[in-house]
Amino acid sequence: MDSEIIVNKEKLENSPLEIHYFGDRSLRQSAKRVPKVDNDIRQLAREMLETMYTFDGIGLAAPQVAVQKQVIVIDCEPENSATPPLVLINPTIKKYSSDICLFQEGCLSIPGVYLDVKRPSVIELVYKDENGRPQTLHAQELLSRAIQHEMDHLQGVLFVDRVENKLALNEELAKHKFSPKAVRSIA
Repeated sequence: MDSEIIVNKEKLENSPLEIHYFGDRSLRQSAKRVPKVDNDIRQLAREMLETMYTFDGIGLAAPQVAVQKQVIVIDCEPENSATPPLVLINPTIKKYSSDICLFQEGCLSIPGVYLDVKRPSVIELVYKDENGRPQTLHAQELLSRAIQHEMDHLQGVLFVDRVENKLALNEELAKHKFSPKAVRSIA
């Protein structure tokens, strides 16, 4: 069975899943490993992709739609229909580069907030694809950052928890009507 999940890279009138926002308890729970990749998991990934494209995202983790499973979808080229999206099930990062990069991040669960976050530039990860097959991936630049950002969601960590500039963080959150009290700083 060699089926990649096919969805149109377009905004839908109604998102199949509801994105939960900063302050919601579901974003702070640890996701559980997926014991078996089956049609239910593939359907979840399909709906997550449709939701991600509807809200102009490049990544979405299952906890953001209140599903506590280790499932991530990523597409760093949402405008390129020739590039298939990635479905990462039970991802684990095996190696991080020592090279650290500062870059601005945003999140579908914290709309409008964009702040600088330090992360390793290159990672190597293992995961299962949508057919349950083990895969290894070397990721760098935007893909590496997107994977690390989404994998944080699987542990109940949000990018704002990693922001070192607390003044900018508090200003941005207040500007977009989010409570700085919901931040769990690890920076």
